Amino acid sequence: SMKVVIDSNRVIASLLKDSTTREILYNRRFDFIAPEFIKVEIQKYKKDLISKAGITEEEFASLLSLFFERITLIPNEEYSGYFNELTTDISDPKDVPYFACSLATKSEGIWSHDPHFQKQSKVKIFTNIDLLRLAKS
Repeated sequence: SMKVVIDSNRVIASLLKDSTTREILYNRRFDFIAPEFIKVEIQKYKKDLISKAGITEEEFASLLSLFFERITLIPNEEYSGYFNELTTDISDPKDVPYFACSLATKSEGIWSHDPHFQKQSKVKIFTNIDLLRLAKS
């Protein structure tokens, strides 16, 4: 299976509705990994997400724990060594852990719809469409 870093927006998209994103998240062709930081990032938007998704706190918590059964979290110390070399290429500091995590784990790339992610050439970026194609191939 393919090792792919998932960014927080894809997890958030899965939370908000049962969609293609969620279908990809459950596809066994992929081994999803993420920097530990992803949990902090998602918790920051908790109130917002609960109201947008129209779910309870309990539902939010149980969906998240289901999703995180499919995502291996990589501890900060395993990828923080890559931060320095990335700060010149990556404009948004919140994106750096995802790229660092991808380099540290030698993943195939990052699953993201963030246009910022496309502005660098160090790491391959996959969209839903790319992953759906790979899942069928």
